[in-house]
Amino acid sequence: MDEKLTSRRARGPKIGASGGGHGLSTLLRGLKRHTRNLTAIVTVADDGGGSGVLRTDLGMPPPGDIRHCMEALANTEPVMGQLLAYRFPAGSGSLTGQSFGNLILAALNGITGSFEEAVSEMSHVLAISGRILPVTSADVKLEATFENGTAILGESKIADFKKAQDCRIRSVRLIPDRPTPTAAAIEAIREAGLILLGPGSLYTSVIPNLLVDGVTEAICQSDALRVYIGNIMTQDGETEGMTLSDHVSALLDHSAPNLVDLCLANCSPVADDVLERYREEGADPILVDRKKTEALGVEVVERPMLSTGTQYARHSSDRLSQVVMELYEERAETKVF
Repeated sequence: MDEKLTSRRARGPKIGASGGGHGLSTLLRGLKRHTRNLTAIVTVADDGGGSGVLRTDLGMPPPGDIRHCMEALANTEPVMGQLLAYRFPAGSGSLTGQSFGNLILAALNGITGSFEEAVSEMSHVLAISGRILPVTSADVKLEATFENGTAILGESKIADFKKAQDCRIRSVRLIPDRPTPTAAAIEAIREAGLILLGPGSLYTSVIPNLLVDGVTEAICQSDALRVYIGNIMTQDGETEGMTLSDHVSALLDHSAPNLVDLCLANCSPVADDVLERYREEGADPILVDRKKTEALGVEVVERPMLSTGTQYARHSSDRLSQVVMELYEERAETKVF
């Protein structure tokens, strides 16, 4: 049975999944059960937390989102997974709050002299299912401009600044503008039979990859089935009050009108006690305004994908990956929408 499963995964579709943060790692954790031909294309715009410290001190790209993906795709002993996720507690001096997995990547970055090579070497050590690629090796920063004309530089500063301005984000951009992509990331997009964007923070995880030179163009030119996976909830300090069509509109405004074929949205109800906790921070379930979204040229597909038994309204890795694979089986060959 194990041999059959291994064979099935080896024959699985080539998937390019783009984004960052916990959303991308949730998706990857489920997809690795369906295919080994999986490539995660990960944003490197983060400048907060332990990643921000290493970025400032060592001049390396932020490793945090990469590490989350490695935790999701690793095929090692449980203790290794615990080591990757371990954070040094308060009172650990300069290591307080730092992730051990980030430190491993920082060491490999120093040994190899290349962040892309460091990620590759660590992927071999962890025997990950598929590949993990930084979208660019450039030292990029994310700037957000708001509807009132103000702007803030730095991904980690956007949420608090937005709350202070009390208005929506109008656009984001990378500095330097349109940085050079890693060649492997563009190749992975071109070879994929299924391209996935999200789930994840709209302005700080999903859109930044599309601002790297050539990424939007490669996605638009692809014959693959292209799917945007919408979030379940709005995000405090980023997308409060935004509907599904608002999310899709922002995505297209930062890329191109024909970027995606489908938008996958959750239709599972969120428990009242979970909703109450989110509403305390101004977050709500994203309203699926199908007509407005489809008027943008993107078909909406609703499926139950909520993780149950937790205090958070997040996607279930198993349900999300199963729905994605079903959509691929139904639509990839014909691309009829």
